[in-house]
Amino acid sequence: MSFTVEYLEYALLVIVRISAIIFVAPVFNNRNIPVKVKVGISVFLGLIIMNLVDYTAVSYEGVLGYSILVVKEAITGILIGMGSGFCLYILSFSGHMIDMEIGFAMAMEMDPTTQVQTTITSTFFSAIFLLMFLASDMHYFVIDALVDSYDLIPIGGAVLQPSLYQIFLKFITDYFIIGFRIILPVFACILIVNVVLGILAKVAPQMNMFVIGMQIKVFAGLALLTIVMSLFPGVVDFLFEEMQLFTKYLTESMIS
Repeated sequence: MSFTVEYLEYALLVIVRISAIIFVAPVFNNRNIPVKVKVGISVFLGLIIMNLVDYTAVSYEGVLGYSILVVKEAITGILIGMGSGFCLYILSFSGHMIDMEIGFAMAMEMDPTTQVQTTITSTFFSAIFLLMFLASDMHYFVIDALVDSYDLIPIGGAVLQPSLYQIFLKFITDYFIIGFRIILPVFACILIVNVVLGILAKVAPQMNMFVIGMQIKVFAGLALLTIVMSLFPGVVDFLFEEMQLFTKYLTESMIS
């Protein structure tokens, strides 16, 4: 194919969608990765994919028409990347809720991957998830979804249908349900500890249950986390399946 201005414009549209996915998808969106590296990965993948993309159906009029195509491609990439990061948000929520129960919520720290204040367990869950994400080759799933998106959604072919809000509603519902299912063992144990401490406070009011209870909750919480971590690979596998389904639903919702 000879290099023309039109070919360059189509190539830029491909790179826009890829860049949006790279900057939002898990692992690739890590802020410790320099922006130049992300741009380089986007351009490199764009150079590989753009010769496989069909441009015959792409049409626009003037700068305004091209700008609309750029915005549509960016939105398409962002939505696909959000679907890929589905499970990471759930684990962050679960870790935050666990720390609220066992008393670690006061020890906030800066998460190096998101550059926001978070709790210890939330950061720990996110780090373990990212390691399993790489070990299970799930980052290839992100690249596969990126390539397959052009077969399902051609350039400029994305349509934000009304069913999109239903998918996000399902995401929010699953967000809380799956998150609470992960923390349920810790929540049940701490509930029993609170009941026991309440009974002891009535039986022996001279004891300082606030000091005793804080240490018991930390000890019980750490013991439960040790047990929960043995089940963590199964939880991550389930979240990977949910992530693939959510990405699939988002992609299908943009097909005209």
